[in-house]
Amino acid sequence: MPLETDDLTSADIARILQCIPHRYPFLLVDRLVSIRGEESCAGIKNVPINEPQLQGHFPGNPVFPGALIIEGMAQTAGVMCAASKLAHGFMPKNIYMLAVDKARFRKPVRPGDAIEYRMTKLAYRRNVWRYRGEALVDGALAAEAEISANLETERQQPDAVA
Repeated sequence: MPLETDDLTSADIARILQCIPHRYPFLLVDRLVSIRGEESCAGIKNVPINEPQLQGHFPGNPVFPGALIIEGMAQTAGVMCAASKLAHGFMPKNIYMLAVDKARFRKPVRPGDAIEYRMTKLAYRRNVWRYRGEALVDGALAAEAEISANLETERQQPDAVA
C-alpha cells in the first residue's frame, strides 16, 4: 500500500513499517498522530511489562532505558521525514542518527506507561534533519533532546505500464 500525499495526519503501524527499516524488538514507536508534514508530530509508544529490555533494566524495579527513549524520538522523526520523501517520489534507503544534543532525563518511564514523543523540526539542509523532541508520560516531561539524522533516498521508479 503506497503512501498517499504529504497531507498524512496520522500513521498506524503498517505505515510506520513502510517508512523506516526498524522491526521488533527495536521498533520503538507504535503510531503517529497530529502529523504536520515534516514540521511536527506526536508519536506514541506503549511500554508493556514484557518488553525484553525491562527484564534486566532493572530486576524488581523495571525502568524503560533512556537510550531507547531517545531512539524512539529519532524513529518518530524518521517516519515523518520518510513519509515526506515518499510523497515526493523518493524512496528512503538508509537513516543514520548523526547527533544527540541537550539530552535530559526528567523522570523514569515504567511498565504500563504510554510515552508521547513530540517532535518539532529545527532545521533541514541537504539530507540532514534536526529535530527537538520531548517524551511525555501523562503530560509530564520524562525526557528531552535535540536529534539530527541523515536520510538517504533514491528516486522511485515509475510503475511499469502494461
